[in-house]
Amino acid sequence: MLRRNQISLKNSVKVAFYSTSKHAAAGANKNNGNSVANTSHDVSVKQKIFITDPISPGSVFFLPNGAKIFNKLVQFMKLQQEHKFGFKEVITPIIYRKSLWEQSGHWENYKEDMFKVEGQDISKEEYGLKPMNCPGHCMIFKKFDRSYHELPLRLSDFSPLHRNEASGALSGLTRVRKFHQDDGHIFCTKEQVEEEIIKCLKMVDLCYSRVFNFNKSKNNDSSSYIIKLSTRPDKYIGDLEIWNHAEDTLKSILEKSGKKWDINEGDGAFYGPKIDILVKDHNNKTHQVATIQLDFQLPERFNLRYKDKDNSYKRPIMIHRAAFGSLERFIAMLIDSNEGKWPFWLNPRQAMIIPVNTKIKSHVSESKQLASKLRGESADLDDLTPVPFNSFHFNVDVDLRSEPVGYRIKDAIMKNYSYLIIIGDEEVETGRYAIRTSEDRRLQHLTEDEIFDKFMKLEKNYK
Repeated sequence: MLRRNQISLKNSVKVAFYSTSKHAAAGANKNNGNSVANTSHDVSVKQKIFITDPISPGSVFFLPNGAKIFNKLVQFMKLQQEHKFGFKEVITPIIYRKSLWEQSGHWENYKEDMFKVEGQDISKEEYGLKPMNCPGHCMIFKKFDRSYHELPLRLSDFSPLHRNEASGALSGLTRVRKFHQDDGHIFCTKEQVEEEIIKCLKMVDLCYSRVFNFNKSKNNDSSSYIIKLSTRPDKYIGDLEIWNHAEDTLKSILEKSGKKWDINEGDGAFYGPKIDILVKDHNNKTHQVATIQLDFQLPERFNLRYKDKDNSYKRPIMIHRAAFGSLERFIAMLIDSNEGKWPFWLNPRQAMIIPVNTKIKSHVSESKQLASKLRGESADLDDLTPVPFNSFHFNVDVDLRSEPVGYRIKDAIMKNYSYLIIIGDEEVETGRYAIRTSEDRRLQHLTEDEIFDKFMKLEKNYK
């Protein structure tokens, strides 16, 4: 017999849902008609980005358009992490034995926010779905003999995570039970801590000041994000002296950075203080996105060590960091910021091709041919040449409905296509296609190669 609030997973595990009342208050504003959750829902309905369903509370079904946005963000971050900031991607398990969570301190301090999993073997061994990646990354570090030559060792991970948010707190993309992070952990010496955290802050700047700017302030506030230093909570692990040292280290780095920041008393992780990055929504309400956490505790608990240049063994220091934070919440904040008007490189609807007269074969065939070129399609299944790596494939549709051309143009604009390409007799004859943006009626006449180059430059420059 299943206990109350327990779900059986056939032939594998049982997942127990615990209530987490401390999060319940977070759902108090859930029904605000002008909230981020409602904005993202409204845009999603129009653009078919995601759905949710009671069959899987707190989990998101990303539809094809949403998957395109999600994958573009992940692709962007993987490129920055590996080729600019020196991270190495790993893929780690989703489920671990209870003993790992006991060793890390999560079972004692975070158990109510985790999903318990019970095995079906004779011992009925208890497991936990991972709410974060740090213990798994500690296991990777510990598995090999490490030298100071390898430090700093930077690991990144995009595995899905599960946290048992209270059902009353669940809200669209902003408060979920299953989510993804651009998670990363840096194992370094104490001499490397400052430089590594400065690099993390530069990654935050790259994201929130250069590529994604959420600042819509009308009060001359030029900052694109807010920095909070979150200090020791009431429930923590480790020695007070080590905590004080960790907090002083982060304060010193923030003071040297010249950035404006504030203290957020008692909101640190149970294993260490953290720098939290917040952005404002259209209601001027703040939401945490990125985080940088300094941790002396987990390396101690997992007995992590490296051989230093004097041949003695020393304990590394661990930095937890995420630039997007939750991908789901980040997408919600993007939607709130742009109201569904995506930059070209992120837009799941990059261009709509509109043949002037769908009854004229040349208009239709030319439209289909251009769409195939821009999509980078290889539709000939008799040709088994694979689609090459590092090729461009744009999100292009063709409107073949027998509606007036003006109606179809207006409809594409309403659906927030970045570009409209109109093909009539002149375009078929000259091979130069009329192209305009959704926001500007002025037409250019470009060849298919010129359009492809134009789109390629927009993607390369994250425009």
